[in-house]
Amino acid sequence: MTTAMSTGVLNPDTLVSTFGLIGILATVFVESGLLLGFFLPGDSLLFTAGVLVAQPNSFVPLWVLLLTVPLAAILGDQCGYIIGRTAGPTIFDRPTAKRVGPEQLARAHAYFDKYGPRTVILARFVPVIRTLVPVMAGAAGMRYREFTLYNMVGGVAWGMIVPILGCWLGGIEFVRTHVELILMAVVFLSVAPLIVTYTRAALRRGQGTAEPSIPTESTSV
Repeated sequence: MTTAMSTGVLNPDTLVSTFGLIGILATVFVESGLLLGFFLPGDSLLFTAGVLVAQPNSFVPLWVLLLTVPLAAILGDQCGYIIGRTAGPTIFDRPTAKRVGPEQLARAHAYFDKYGPRTVILARFVPVIRTLVPVMAGAAGMRYREFTLYNMVGGVAWGMIVPILGCWLGGIEFVRTHVELILMAVVFLSVAPLIVTYTRAALRRGQGTAEPSIPTESTSV
């Protein structure tokens, strides 16, 4: 989706050249914290910023980018969490709702209780998902301190790794045009062992429940 929107004012080069550091930080904050920001080019924007700071006449030093971008990302996710925590009960507390109701909220609670930390971190590297996760974490009642801790880890990792990749690998055409796919591939590889383990456990449970039970005859006296 980001690639499709990478023309006009949403083109990363245009955003950086027109709005500079302020535009980068505003984009990161909105994409991280506001549901309307899911279409913004977060990964490609940070990668492009990294490419540009490697040029002789950079618009800002690299260290400024590595300090301010993670901060904007962390604050954005905190805002998204607060939105979810505030609006979540109103949205989900509808017994008549079929797709978004108490049952779905209970599932979200169970999910974030078990997978919340790694989800908050890894979602940073997946477009659209990183916009939705903080809101869902807040709506699901993920503990604020826990969310904040892993939000900081994810925000620092994403906000530093992507610009550094742009600074180091921006001259490679394939990396520059496929940065989002590369990041999603890395995330997939990191969670692949968990998926395999979960699938095997589910199959074992299914095989265990599939065995027919032998009824016992009762004799009447």
